[in-house]
Amino acid sequence: MPRLWPPYDPDRLDQREPAFVARCAGLVRRVHTRWHRGEVRGLEHIPPGPALYVGNHSGGLWTPDTFIFAQAVHDARGIEDVPYGLAHDLGVDVPPLNRLLVPLGAVRAVPGNAERLLAAGHKVLVYPGGDEDALRPFRQRGRVVFGGRRGFARLALKAGVPIVPVVAAGAHSGFIILDDGRRLARLLRADRWARLKVFPIILCAPWGLALGPAVLYVPFPSKVLVEVLPPIAPEGTSDELAGRVEATMQATLDRLEAERRRRGAR
Repeated sequence: MPRLWPPYDPDRLDQREPAFVARCAGLVRRVHTRWHRGEVRGLEHIPPGPALYVGNHSGGLWTPDTFIFAQAVHDARGIEDVPYGLAHDLGVDVPPLNRLLVPLGAVRAVPGNAERLLAAGHKVLVYPGGDEDALRPFRQRGRVVFGGRRGFARLALKAGVPIVPVVAAGAHSGFIILDDGRRLARLLRADRWARLKVFPIILCAPWGLALGPAVLYVPFPSKVLVEVLPPIAPEGTSDELAGRVEATMQATLDRLEAERRRRGAR
């Protein structure tokens, strides 16, 4: 069981607890995946050895795409292909989240941690869009929002590992972000004290209207589709590689969103 005190060091790489991962996979299977009617495709595309999973991020703190994907990988491929996750400071420094996420494999999202994990032969999951993607307005739920970030491509090129795109649709429909609050974030100087570019206004259950990035909510039962794409080789410049990955993911998200509409999902 994860310890309650002291908190985990989010920059150590040896704190994932396989037994706890397995228990959480069972919980996700019974609750998270059923609630969102999650479907995960393309697991056969996951290569052996180290790789960088690159995903579009949705759902704020609930982030159902992450858990549904990880549970499916655990059940089909085993713990070795379950990624370590590069997490925002809020996810690994706040005590309750620290004691949940770090034993699942979360580490602080800095390049050095990712490089060490890949060098050790692990798989790593990164969401390049960060808070801008996870807290984008509801009207942009069908967009991949990386905000011009290219660090993931530089990481893959430096480590010489393939990028495995992981595209999720529907995970951003569990709540409604009316506005991402960029102006408010600048006014609050949130980038200085929390590394945040947005401070959203959210419509969600059970609160009605809520403010801020760390809102815990009961999600609407939106259907979530996740598709793992074939690996993309670490070739070209970082701009070229990042552009190729982002374009491929956007085309896939367009297709998945169209499928959800045909199936009557919101």
